Amino acid sequence: MREIERIKANLHTKNANEKEFLQATDEVLDSLAAVLEDHPEYIKAGVLERIVEPERVIMFRVPWVDDKGKVQVNRGYRVEFNSAIGPYKGGLRFHQSVNLGIIKFLGFEQIFKNALTGLPMGGGKGGSDFDPHDKSDGEIMRFCQSFMSELYRHIGQFTDVPAGDIGVGAREIGYMFGQYKRLKNEYTGVLTGKSLNYGGSLVRKEATGYGLLYYVEAMLKDHGEELNGKTAVISGSGNVAIYAALKAKEMGIKVLAMSDSNGYVFDPEGLDILAIKELKEVKRLRIREYVKNHPKAVYHEGSSGIYTVKCDIALPCATQNELDLNSAKALVKNGVKVVAEGANMPTTPEAVDHLMTNGVLYAPGKAANAGGVATSGLEMSQNSLRLSWTFAEVDARLKDIMNNIYQTVATTAAKYGQKDNQVLGANIAGFIKVADAMVEQGIV
Repeated sequence: MREIERIKANLHTKNANEKEFLQATDEVLDSLAAVLEDHPEYIKAGVLERIVEPERVIMFRVPWVDDKGKVQVNRGYRVEFNSAIGPYKGGLRFHQSVNLGIIKFLGFEQIFKNALTGLPMGGGKGGSDFDPHDKSDGEIMRFCQSFMSELYRHIGQFTDVPAGDIGVGAREIGYMFGQYKRLKNEYTGVLTGKSLNYGGSLVRKEATGYGLLYYVEAMLKDHGEELNGKTAVISGSGNVAIYAALKAKEMGIKVLAMSDSNGYVFDPEGLDILAIKELKEVKRLRIREYVKNHPKAVYHEGSSGIYTVKCDIALPCATQNELDLNSAKALVKNGVKVVAEGANMPTTPEAVDHLMTNGVLYAPGKAANAGGVATSGLEMSQNSLRLSWTFAEVDARLKDIMNNIYQTVATTAAKYGQKDNQVLGANIAGFIKVADAMVEQGIV
């Protein structure tokens, strides 16, 4: 469609060095031709031009002092992308790979992911090129306090509610919340992913991984299959991967392999997920250490090799564009049935095409990994009500949300004549909800 191609060309000219952002916008825009034919009011209101431009981009320096007394300077970001259906909502990522293009890509994806949850949350994202992995607790605290000393001006429970992401867990959220409270002299639910001691929600830590499995369960059930007895590989060994693996095992799936940035471990009899959890969350060691106490397991250098393991289900839960065309070909050759994204955009466009062309059920991250932000939204509700729900209550709400997301995505894909094309279904369903709100609110 000419309108879509014009907007894409303009985006590529203005954002030439932001490949992840362009990959994300191309995918969504390419899904919308039929929608624009049905809704010419979107074109008249300039919805496409507006939805691909952030409402606000904040970039700032973050000076802090390391344990040796030396001043360090990092760069901080917050991209407040779209607030049509609620306050900006999205995580903060602390990782050396963070740049403006990465944050824009994540914020753009967040718009549609949040819309699919059915909760009143807009899309945003932020972070810094600070890497917490080799820092002391004191250094992390000083960095987080400096980061929040700028960010606090731009966020609030009715404006922008950040959460955690890669490199930002309960420790980092705690330091930032404490600084926000100190600067603003108020106690509000401005951050999610908080400790249970001061307003956090049960299930939040588990939510993205659990939600991923609830989505896969709904998808397989819709196709006459069940999870019990299936085999899986799960890339990554961070928060999402660990809790996806724990829920998978609970549902009767044998998890054969998991990875980190150096390599992967494989056990034909199934991994001891609790041992992986202790290794990564408590001891903070590389995954290769797993084989020392598990003689039947084998460690392989190179994390991408995990996709050569024969399995029924592949769950990429590490980082963007980790699953490339060669990995997709290996999975298809070995008979994979399902690929569902626990990370944000971990599958390259060429790999997605190969998987779908070969009949693999492919679930994009904006639908399949929405459990984390959904539970963040539930945490916001609990904070506003000054209530705490039980684990069972939050978990049940999470499962309902993930089932509803799958049904919405599947129904939308079928409505537009592409049954099982969940990329199309997720993009269209999320877009229409946000676009309708944007039209109703005028040109802002």
